[in-house]
Amino acid sequence: MTLSDSDRTELEAAAFRRLLDHLRTRTDVQNIDLMILAGFCRNCLADWMADAAAERGVLLGKDDARTLVYGMTYVEWKKRHHREATPEQVAAFAKAQATKA
Repeated sequence: MTLSDSDRTELEAAAFRRLLDHLRTRTDVQNIDLMILAGFCRNCLADWMADAAAERGVLLGKDDARTLVYGMTYVEWKKRHHREATPEQVAAFAKAQATKA
């Protein structure tokens, strides 16, 4: 199968938007859970978005990128949904980080 560059870009953008919608509805899944299992989180997505903007000369600050990813400000998301990591999560995160290298 061959896709044009524009079709591929549109499909990737649609999949990314769907991922963001999914993450916005799964507020029970904390960023540390994502980091443990997948090695990235909502903040990583926002950072990648800001990096992509910078590469294209588009001004998109970290806070603005996080708002795009979270669907609200990061401060608001934390107030509504953030829970402190459990000791088990902290240990699992440390183990996952140690195996990255």
